[in-house]
Amino acid sequence: MSDRDRRATPTTRVDTPQEVRRHLIRRPSGMSNEAFGVVSEKFARFMGTPRFLIWMSIFVVVWLVWNTFAPSGAQFDPRALNYTLLTLILSLQASYAAPLILLAQNRQDDRDRVALEQDRVQAERALADTEYLTREVAALRIALRDAATRDFIRSELRDLLEEMETKGLEVRRREEDERAKGEPGPTW
Repeated sequence: MSDRDRRATPTTRVDTPQEVRRHLIRRPSGMSNEAFGVVSEKFARFMGTPRFLIWMSIFVVVWLVWNTFAPSGAQFDPRALNYTLLTLILSLQASYAAPLILLAQNRQDDRDRVALEQDRVQAERALADTEYLTREVAALRIALRDAATRDFIRSELRDLLEEMETKGLEVRRREEDERAKGEPGPTW
């Protein structure tokens, strides 16, 4: 089946772009997308520093001063030609800088998206843990409602002690009454 026959098959739709992969320039085998991305990020970070801006400004000022005030024979980009070479150099630098900066931004967006997803997963996990702990605390409170507290046990023990003391006093009184009547008391 030729390319023409494959394109004419009914599965292709007119409103869907076809994916065409043509490589005009082959990428060096040692350069991966990740390595290129890292290099572009370093380049973008360097271009955003005050050091780069200061050196670039010094370069342009020296270029302009030299090609404006130097003798005509020493000028390599004269003012009369509107600094054509400087314009070309700055345009070339901008044409490479813009895509590299965009690539660095895209990589940063990807990292932010991954970090956001990880934060979302962690927040969901923390919420689930919090809900679990809330249910456990509620279950413990319900279970402790039926459990005896320290104050309840103390009051029960006091009541028992008073009851035992009362019974003990009653037993002693009966023994004393029996002794007084002359009846022998219990033998233990």
